[in-house]
Amino acid sequence: MNYEVIVVGGGHAGIEASHIAASKGHTTLLITGNIKNIGDMPCNPSIGGTAKGIIVREIDALGGLMGRVADKSHFQIKMLNQSKGPAVRSLRAQADKITYPKNMLKELQNTENLTIKEAMVEDLMEKDNRVIGVILEDGSKIYAQKVILTTGTYLKANILIGSTIEEGGPHGEKRSNHLSDNLKKYGFHIQRLKTGTPVRIKASSIDFSKMHEELGDDTYWTFSCDNPPTYDLKKQQKCYLIYTNSKTHKIILDNLQKSAMYSGLVTGIGPRYCPSIEDKLVRFKDKERHQLFLEPESLYYDDWYLQGFSTSMPKEIQEQMVHSLEGLENAEITKYAYAIEYDAIDPLQVKPSLESKVLANLYTAGQINGTSGYEEAAGQGLIAGINASLSLEKKEPLILKRNEAYIGVLIDDLVTKGTQEPYRMLTSRAEYRLILRHDNADLRLREIAHQCQTITETQYQNYQNRLKEIAKGNEFLKETKLKMNDNVKKQFEDSKKLIPTKTQTLYELLKRPEITMDFLSKMIDIPFSKDTQEELEIMIKYEGYISKTNKEVEKMKKLEEKKIPVDIDYQKVKNLASEARQKLEKVRPISLGQATRISGVNPSDISILSIYLKKEYPYEAE
Repeated sequence: MNYEVIVVGGGHAGIEASHIAASKGHTTLLITGNIKNIGDMPCNPSIGGTAKGIIVREIDALGGLMGRVADKSHFQIKMLNQSKGPAVRSLRAQADKITYPKNMLKELQNTENLTIKEAMVEDLMEKDNRVIGVILEDGSKIYAQKVILTTGTYLKANILIGSTIEEGGPHGEKRSNHLSDNLKKYGFHIQRLKTGTPVRIKASSIDFSKMHEELGDDTYWTFSCDNPPTYDLKKQQKCYLIYTNSKTHKIILDNLQKSAMYSGLVTGIGPRYCPSIEDKLVRFKDKERHQLFLEPESLYYDDWYLQGFSTSMPKEIQEQMVHSLEGLENAEITKYAYAIEYDAIDPLQVKPSLESKVLANLYTAGQINGTSGYEEAAGQGLIAGINASLSLEKKEPLILKRNEAYIGVLIDDLVTKGTQEPYRMLTSRAEYRLILRHDNADLRLREIAHQCQTITETQYQNYQNRLKEIAKGNEFLKETKLKMNDNVKKQFEDSKKLIPTKTQTLYELLKRPEITMDFLSKMIDIPFSKDTQEELEIMIKYEGYISKTNKEVEKMKKLEEKKIPVDIDYQKVKNLASEARQKLEKVRPISLGQATRISGVNPSDISILSIYLKKEYPYEAE
């Protein structure tokens, strides 16, 4: 059997990689251990979240699946950080764990050029340092021009609860026993990582009356910029907020050494920004309580997810911990929490295109690259699938810059800085976050998607129409003046806003912090969609900050344009600090811009390298 692209793993990275490659017309094979687990959500029942929601919007803008499937599969949605600035606002949806995978599988089954096969991949086939296919567990061989590994947490995975270790992936599924060892023989550096998941609780055993309700927004939202919302605002499911207490903390601290994490059983490094509850208590001893959220997993069964209560304590201790929480005194645990350890590769061995530096034609995406989270995985999978396809088409790879997308920040961080713990995307990681917003994902990326041929002509035309409407709206605001008649003055007085002393354009008024589109629309008809009004309001109010950010971007672009030849010998660059030489040799940056972001490479080293490039490679350094 021969394919153009083989994707190994049916998680969120594998879905996006296989779908986009097949959608671009390339014969694609998706190999997964269990077809029923395609699109599975083994941990939290949500899509999006802080920064992650913006990644989902970017995936959608580039032609991916996650956003539009989430829109069809959730039972609650809300915009996080609405009271804060637009740079940190992100959507989060409570996705149904039955509906989401079902809808995702349907999308894949309806994708032309895509075949799905249930099997386990245990080795690669290579020739002259190039991957030419995969070898299955039964010894059979399948050939391909490109292979994308998206193995999630299945590489030599172990489930840990208290003092017990069980071989297996999430849900006790069969793990991959030999693939990571075989990757070692090709020269990959393998690291051991750890993540975990909290208990699930039977809804009928929960006393919700003791908890604080968390409701969905009363505004319609979508991840996808192509489809209108299809849900009923009034039928969103409730979630609930509770807190740990002194009794909970005492139980945990008294039994700390029984936790797999603190008994020495865990060897992998866990996520810093999504720690277990016992790790939180050790690291944040001054906190009297910690937030926990109860979230329904599905409308089709009775399990509720206790967000923020991940642990690897023994089962009997987990019972005590849960029963110490208000409203959960009589809770029935339907699934115990556990930690999971798994193998991952060193992402410094991966190019910005997500092609491996070790073996040509091999791409990696998702948790195998050291990330955590469905959204981070899906974003990488999409880029890996696009770049495998572009390579088949003899085109340059798509490398998103840090000013273009959170996905660009994510991949650049991985391949430039590496990670020794599961990487999680945060808004604080993006230095240009003011221009990487939820509202403008399509404006940033749809042109790129069109060039890569990953969206339809209809999608591109919709984007063009949106640009035209924004331009018309901007012109309308600059030309339309608000006359200070008695009715207008009363609106200002009633809202306790300073009354303008002269007639002003809507554009000028919107520069005032307290003036909003909603306020102006009470006095004058603004004939544009809510999305356009939101975009214009942000652009006007943050015009100065956005201009400043764009100037910083231009400086960065100049360094990014100064390419570093792949064959450069850093030993020949005189006067480089020894640490800088070692780091440059290991990372092999593709530009001076990337080199500046390598830990241990100082400005003086960049100056020396820049002078060397101008002298030895004058064309590349221009």
